[in-house]
Amino acid sequence: MVERIKNICDEKVFASVYKSYASDLYKFLYYKFGEHDALEDVVQEAFVKLWQHCRKITPEKARGFVWKTANNMMLNKVKHDKVVLNYRKDVRPRVDLATPQYRLEEAEFYERYQKALASLSEEQRVAFLLNKVEGKKHQEIAEMLGVTRKVVEYRIYSAFKKIKEALKNSE
Repeated sequence: MVERIKNICDEKVFASVYKSYASDLYKFLYYKFGEHDALEDVVQEAFVKLWQHCRKITPEKARGFVWKTANNMMLNKVKHDKVVLNYRKDVRPRVDLATPQYRLEEAEFYERYQKALASLSEEQRVAFLLNKVEGKKHQEIAEMLGVTRKVVEYRIYSAFKKIKEALKNSE
């Protein structure tokens, strides 16, 4: 009595199933989804999934499993492509409306600002940059520097005053 094959884990049976269905599956996907970069990959991936589940799937059910798996994979890819396309439509290239004159003035201002920062005492500059660049609170800066909160507030205030004056005088 010949024992009936219950799964397709046997390499010869699997190879036979692949040879029987791969070409037809590719054509089916091509006709349904048109020319798509992923068709061959989807066919291969469907058969990989069949191999992974070979103990559960009988040879009679293999064709349906592969077709359903490949179809679902292509539907997911098409859906993903639509999301990507919609995202590309929404993302507009950044248009720089700055004129050359504005860019020049911006560069000059930045240079003046750097000079103003350099003219501050080390204590003022550290307190000012910790507050304005790092976003630290006055109390945090005070604890870091080992001084009172009032000292930090004074250093930041005096730094602002010096920077403002330096920028006003350099115009």
